[in-house]
Amino acid sequence: MAMGMQMMARSWLVLRLSNDSPLALSLVTIAFSLPMTFMSLIGGALADRFPKKYVIMSSQAVGALVTLTLATLDLTGLVRFWHLLASGVLNGCMMAINVPSRHAIIADIVPQNSLMNAISLNNSGMNLTRVLGPAFAGLLIVYFNTAGVFYLIAACYIFSMLSVARIRTKKSSGGHVQGGMIQNIFAGLKYAFSDPTLRGLSLTLIMPVFFGFTIMFLLPAWAREVLDVQSDGLGLLMMFMGMGSLTGSLGLAALRSFNRRGTWILVNGMLWGVAMALFSKAPSYALALSCLFFMGLLSAIFMSLHMTLLQTYSADEMRGRITSIGIMSFGAMPLSVLPFGAIAERIGTSNTLFLCGLMLLAFALIFTAVNSKFLRIN
Repeated sequence: MAMGMQMMARSWLVLRLSNDSPLALSLVTIAFSLPMTFMSLIGGALADRFPKKYVIMSSQAVGALVTLTLATLDLTGLVRFWHLLASGVLNGCMMAINVPSRHAIIADIVPQNSLMNAISLNNSGMNLTRVLGPAFAGLLIVYFNTAGVFYLIAACYIFSMLSVARIRTKKSSGGHVQGGMIQNIFAGLKYAFSDPTLRGLSLTLIMPVFFGFTIMFLLPAWAREVLDVQSDGLGLLMMFMGMGSLTGSLGLAALRSFNRRGTWILVNGMLWGVAMALFSKAPSYALALSCLFFMGLLSAIFMSLHMTLLQTYSADEMRGRITSIGIMSFGAMPLSVLPFGAIAERIGTSNTLFLCGLMLLAFALIFTAVNSKFLRIN
């Protein structure tokens, strides 16, 4: 809930401070995601060295403190654009530490044959709040401004921290890794890239990171540019994407078996690219909502399958570090968000999203052609 609301509130505050600049949105995105490139490997090593739930709780406590500070600056009228950049860096660091433990702890709770269902169910909970979060934030901004929403976000972090404290695992969680932190990190990287399956999974993350998820960060600028929406209308657009994600993850959670998951990942990437290209040229609000729902559904299936395969094909003592490599890939997002944000300033957000869709489709087709063995991964 905190993540969904914060994405909406932060984006709206950026637009207010920067006169609706898509480049400013991209810079704040960089501030949040770039630390994940460096910190996620540390987060993965921490997940393998220490009890995962305490790593999660600690990062949530710091996230709450950062958000409370930003809320107070906004409320007093002292907030500046650089404050958003600084809070983005700190929240990005905490997310990089949080997420590897959050995903890896699932395998400590459920048996191996239920891992896909458990990961998908976990993602369903996250996607449900992605539906509610932006919608609530968009509505509440109208009445309480962004400062009030930031205070509520901090409360969500605190509630989440207290909830995680109640988790009990069937397996021991962390504490069995020997050696120093740097040694652990390099051992994880060597393990991941020496295994053909894990290496292929890492490469396929380029598809959503560089092209597919660009929609999440340029959507506010597209909505203002093409549809001239207000905060409540933007919240509805983001809510429909969350509804699609919830549908996809719940559907996957209900399946008893799922074969040829490698094939599904690549086909998913192709369909995602087509949907993004269609969305970019949507002539109406209704068609935009439909495309966003479909993209949300595809993104949820892609990420659930991907995380399932990463955890299935990694050893128990490496699971946190392998998960962190996937998170690290998302930290590379600025390599695409910044240039695409700059391109959007020149040719328009609509044309930029169309280009992203075509590149996503092309990458999926090329990867399929050169790595046909990936299609047989179960």
